[in-house]
Amino acid sequence: METTGERIEGDKRTSNMPRNRSAIVALQKLEADREALDAKQRELEVQAARELGEIILGSGLESFSKKGLRKVAEELGKLGEDAAIEKLTARGSTRASNAAPGTQ
Repeated sequence: METTGERIEGDKRTSNMPRNRSAIVALQKLEADREALDAKQRELEVQAARELGEIILGSGLESFSKKGLRKVAEELGKLGEDAAIEKLTARGSTRASNAAPGTQ
């Protein structure tokens, strides 16, 4: 005779899967998954840094100090891509249009 989640073996009852043990196993699996995700994140961060470095090299930004480049990047990040491009290109064209003829 079986009841929900239990078997009778001889005179003793045993549970199909002890709940405490399954919670421990689940926590161990979760921790292992978290460690794997952390490792994957570190790997992707290294790849992203490499890609960004390749973009910056040759752009003129490599001559900025580390502190200056960080400040520029933070300010551009606050503006967002479209606003930053608009602001940077608008200033350049405004300066050029305000310059005296022949000095451009």
